[in-house]
Amino acid sequence: MTVPFLDLKAQYQSIKDEIDRAIQSVVDACAFAGGPFVEKFEKEFAEYCGSSHCVAVGSGTEALRLILEALGIAEGDEVITVPNTFIATAEAISLCGAKPVFVDVNERYHTIDPEPLRLAITRATRAIIPVHLYGQPADLDPILDIAKEHGLSVVEDACQAHGALYKGRRTGSIGVAAAFSFYPGKNLGAYGEGGAVTTDDEELAAKMRMLRDHGQSSKYYHDLVGTNGRMDGIQGAVLSVKLRHLEAWNEARISHAALYDELLDGLEGVTAPERAPYARHVYHIYGVHLSDRDRVQAALKEQGIGCGIHYPVPIHLQKAYGSLGLARGSYPVSERSAARMLSLPIYPELSDEQVRYVSECLAGTVEPPS
Repeated sequence: MTVPFLDLKAQYQSIKDEIDRAIQSVVDACAFAGGPFVEKFEKEFAEYCGSSHCVAVGSGTEALRLILEALGIAEGDEVITVPNTFIATAEAISLCGAKPVFVDVNERYHTIDPEPLRLAITRATRAIIPVHLYGQPADLDPILDIAKEHGLSVVEDACQAHGALYKGRRTGSIGVAAAFSFYPGKNLGAYGEGGAVTTDDEELAAKMRMLRDHGQSSKYYHDLVGTNGRMDGIQGAVLSVKLRHLEAWNEARISHAALYDELLDGLEGVTAPERAPYARHVYHIYGVHLSDRDRVQAALKEQGIGCGIHYPVPIHLQKAYGSLGLARGSYPVSERSAARMLSLPIYPELSDEQVRYVSECLAGTVEPPS
């Protein structure tokens, strides 16, 4: 049996007629850059997230950067986030001229740990970016309390958490603003690059709409120095179609994760992901922790199983951030996760038979600790 890590073709085949009609509608209307299809998706996604505004942009990285820029974060400022995330979280901070400051994650859920967060705050701190990693929300209440105490903005990095819930509320509706990525492999993925910001702050949304469109308040009238960060019409149309299926797809992911949990329960040498009691985890990634991750990944590949590693080098140890002078051992939980975590196949079209095969192969491959 072959089990790919991700199968975008299977998803396309399940909604082919809807997608083809949507793309043809954009071509017929020649509404390629921004326009009515993007505006329609913005309205739908804001409603889905429980937010007042959605600003669609060209990528999740752009969404994060625009939020920080609209908040006025610039050179000399500091923004706190975690080192076990995709580098875009830190890049967005750096692109605004600010300095990323890292806080380690907790052992159980691998999201930002509120305890050391207080110690990382300085007079230069302007914002906190908790990352809803792998589809599980960070514990936001204590973070929001700390932020309020120090007058800081909380920006949700929800790029991996479309449809996740924190104490019954959608991610994207809790901080001052949230960034989403629609990279093709995400729970809600475009057919190319795409991203969005959700917020209840009307003034912030208006500023981001200008910033994504060369700072224009109206055509050829530029109030700000902006950029070209618009979403393509085709991506807006595709996302509108896929948004209608997102809840069913997330439920399928949750079901697959539950089966993995059942089959891997008690397996020595394998630590399955733990779901926080406050969360609806939507399993963008199902990552297990192994002491001999690289050997196991190679063995599973020989058995036709595709796996991933998210992420092999934490940001503070990346060459790009060497100037921060952060040595190995600075964030031990993130570093252990980087060395041990293996992402198993999980996507809506996966079958129970495939989940069982992956679990059986993993059980036959992993060596229990001596």
